[in-house]
Amino acid sequence: MLQTRSITVRLLSKKQVRELVLYCPAHIARLEAAGKFPKRIRLGQGRVGWLEHEVQDWIAQRVSERDNPTSS
Repeated sequence: MLQTRSITVRLLSKKQVRELVLYCPAHIARLEAAGKFPKRIRLGQGRVGWLEHEVQDWIAQRVSERDNPTSS
């Protein structure tokens, strides 16, 4: 883990993201392209990752929309 500006940054693999959001990689890619999911970070040839806090924030937003349907 990398410590930056008092935020611990952790990268998630494609498998870890799939386990968290329960979407297939193709659907995650479609959501990203539509600007509805955090953008991946290219780490190297054939390797990507997502910032854990961005994915967690995205999940929290889904929960908020569920709990407050009139605010979306």
